[in-house]
Amino acid sequence: MNFTTILGTPDFLEHLRGKETTFLLALSNTKTYEIEGITQAGIPGKIYLTPTLDSEFVCAGEVRSLDGVPETPKGVPTPALITRAVHLQNPFKDIELLNLGLEVAPKLSYFKQHEFDIEPSNAINSGANINAMELFQKGLEFGKNFTLKNDYIILAESVPAGTTTAQATAKALGYAVEGKFASSFKEAPTNVKQETIKEALLKVNEQMDIFDKLSNVSDNMIIFNAGFILGLNAQQAKVVLAGGTQMASVLLLVNSLVEIMGGEFDSSNIALCTTKWVYQDEGSDIKALLEMLNFPINAYASDFDFSKSSHPALKLYDEGEAKEGVGAGAALCYAAVNGLKEEDLITQIEAFLV
Repeated sequence: MNFTTILGTPDFLEHLRGKETTFLLALSNTKTYEIEGITQAGIPGKIYLTPTLDSEFVCAGEVRSLDGVPETPKGVPTPALITRAVHLQNPFKDIELLNLGLEVAPKLSYFKQHEFDIEPSNAINSGANINAMELFQKGLEFGKNFTLKNDYIILAESVPAGTTTAQATAKALGYAVEGKFASSFKEAPTNVKQETIKEALLKVNEQMDIFDKLSNVSDNMIIFNAGFILGLNAQQAKVVLAGGTQMASVLLLVNSLVEIMGGEFDSSNIALCTTKWVYQDEGSDIKALLEMLNFPINAYASDFDFSKSSHPALKLYDEGEAKEGVGAGAALCYAAVNGLKEEDLITQIEAFLV
């Protein structure tokens, strides 16, 4: 089990071999998920529960706010199973949750849940209604004051419909990203996404400043984490962004903010890790997104897949469904540099589905 270097060199990930990490899971709801056909990241009618259930499963190995492991209408189980399996075989030193606007809080004890008094955002086609400046400041302050207990941070996310809001954010910032963003679907619902993004972008104009634009078309996770990364950067914290094109959008926002502020951003302490399914996805291009940044970035994709599994639900990942989420890509890269075996992980993941 290994990883592929998308950009940069393997050195950043290699130097984390054997190191201890804090796994931070950013959880948020954007009511963009209510637009029919836009996402399959969860159970129809209960998609708002997806981040809640994901966090419960990663932390406790069971879901408590609903019966059964969440899966898509096509039967694809949440990528939280992958992250949980890695954690069982080589535990993250700490797991902490960031509540960035949940409709239902996770039913967990002992695990640190950071609260920021953030409401779920509205659907972007009717205006997300976010106080982006305030939210960014909350992320910035959290990053500056975050206590580094371990060698590095893995920053993951669970936001249903987040690839749509991520693409809208990048386009509002002026990046040419058409056809470069991934989807939870094998066949992305392009018409629904494009129409939603088109409607969202009608609510912004060139006279608006960056925070006015974000307030209309973005989501809480992207804005907060852009601030968080800039805050962490001030204390030279090493951070692995766990995710695909949504985390690329966070970096594009960081890029735009640094450009506007006329400052310098030291990217030597930051990397992005994703899955093979995102990196090889013909419907998106994460490498091209990262190449739009004005600063160099180390980026990696795990080589893990389910070719050695006989479970039909897991085979759907290799066919292009789901692809990423809940830190799966970074968890798998963490597994690779800590000597975990692909066969053992697959056995563990299959055991969740018995």
